[in-house]
Amino acid sequence: MQQRRGASGRPSGTDGSDFSYRMVVDSRYQRVAEGRSRLARLILVQALHQVAGAALLFLSLSKGVEPNKFAVLSVAAGLLAILVGELGRRRTMAALLRMYTSLSSIAVAFSVTCIIRSELFLKVTKQNTAAITSYELFDAVRVALGVLLQMVVIATTTRLLQNMSPPKRAS
Repeated sequence: MQQRRGASGRPSGTDGSDFSYRMVVDSRYQRVAEGRSRLARLILVQALHQVAGAALLFLSLSKGVEPNKFAVLSVAAGLLAILVGELGRRRTMAALLRMYTSLSSIAVAFSVTCIIRSELFLKVTKQNTAAITSYELFDAVRVALGVLLQMVVIATTTRLLQNMSPPKRAS
C-alpha cells in the first residue's frame, strides 16, 4: 500500500495532521469490489432467467405435457448455480465462483439441448415457421439470451478471479 499524497486539500472529518497515516487502496481491491457488484447484478438477471424457465416448465406441466428431462435439469442446475454463485460472491471464495461458472454453463448447455431436441428445432430446419407457437418462440429467445448472458458471466467471473489472486512477484 502506498502513502496518500496530501496535495489535493484536507479530507473531511480531520484537522489535516493525520495525513501520513492515511493509505491509498490498491487498485486491485477496487477492481474486486467493482467485479463483485457487477456479478451481483448478473446473478440477479440469471435468477430472473431461471424463474422464466421454471415458469415455462410449470406451464407445460399444467397442460399435461410430459416434462422434458433437459428442461428440468437446466432449471435445477441453474438454481443451484445461483445459490453457489451468491455464496461465492458474498464470501469472495474463488472455488465457489469457479463452481458457479461451471454449474451455470451446464444449465445453459441443458437449455440449448432442450431446444435442439424439441419440435421447434424440427420446425425451423424444415422451414415450417408458420407452425411455431408463441410458447416455443419465447423459450427459444429465452435460451438465446441465456447463452449471451452466460458469456458475460464467464468473462466477469474470470476477471474477478484474476483480480482476487495475489499479484505475481518478479524474481
